Amino acid sequence: MSKTETIKANIEPGLKHEAEEILQQLGLSVSEAISLFYNQIRQNKGIPFKVKTPNATTQQTFRETDEGKNLVECKNAEDMFNKLGI
Repeated sequence: MSKTETIKANIEPGLKHEAEEILQQLGLSVSEAISLFYNQIRQNKGIPFKVKTPNATTQQTFRETDEGKNLVECKNAEDMFNKLGI
């Protein structure tokens, strides 16, 4: 199958660079990753993962953290896990 179609998309630069680094670690080009995604869309007859709006609790949490409320600061990963109780 010849690959002759072009896809053009605008994306936030930081996201693009982070994703490309991960793809490189996986040994995939951006084109290969997009092809994999499109194949999954075709096989699933839709987006290959759940896409849903956040529930009321999650929306409230987003609002509060955006306002700087109810934030828990951690010194490092160990401190975070201790505070989470895991």
